[in-house]
This record gives sequence, structure tokens and C-alpha cells, in this order.
Amino acid sequence: MPLPRVAALALLVGASSSIFAPPATAASDCSKLLELADWGENSTGDISVASGGSCLFPITMRGTVSSSDILQKPLHGKLKKLNMTTYEYRAKAKYKGSDTFAIKATGQGPTGSGTTVITVQATIK
Repeated sequence: MPLPRVAALALLVGASSSIFAPPATAASDCSKLLELADWGENSTGDISVASGGSCLFPITMRGTVSSSDILQKPLHGKLKKLNMTTYEYRAKAKYKGSDTFAIKATGQGPTGSGTTVITVQATIK
């Protein structure tokens, strides 16, 4: 039995509003040079990111992270905690230069445990 024109049009409009949209592209890991110390020792690192771009900064120290938090916020971007071991850094649009942030993490590894401050110098291109 054919559908009346109004019902067919309603079906068509309803179908067009439920079109699948793929999720936004996830940020990749930051391009980085990082000296990782043992737990309880401070670490420093350098990352590179495009102006207006973002990247993921995972805590990659050996062992288990029991807590982490932002110790120093960046001045020329935003740092967001995604979970206990991963942060996302987003550089301010149209800004080129340097930025600094710090993460305080506590954990236990194969050779020690304690709190580590990871200070990161970002180069925004």
C-alpha cells in the first residue's frame, strides 16, 4: 500500500536528521623530548605544537601513577587533564613562541616511589 505524500515526506525528513557524523579527529601525542627521572625526582621536557593546535601529553614514567594534577598552568594555551595519566595541551591560536606548564604526579616504579614534578617547555610554531 503506497504511503500518502505527507507521510513519505515526513519519513524523508526524519531520515535526513539522523545521518551519521564521524567523531572529531583525536589529538595525537605531543612531539617531545623528555628526560624522565625515577619517581620522586623532578623531570623536564620540551614539546612542539602548531599555533592553535593541540596534542596529548601522557605521563610515561615506568610504574603506576596514583595521582596527578596541574601544578602550573600555561600562559599561552590551555592544559586539560583527561585522566590520571594523560593531559591535553592546546596552544593559543595565532600565538607563536614559548609556553611552560608543570604537572605534579605521584606514583611507584620498579626502583622507587614518590612525587615528581614534570616541567614542560612548549614551542609553538
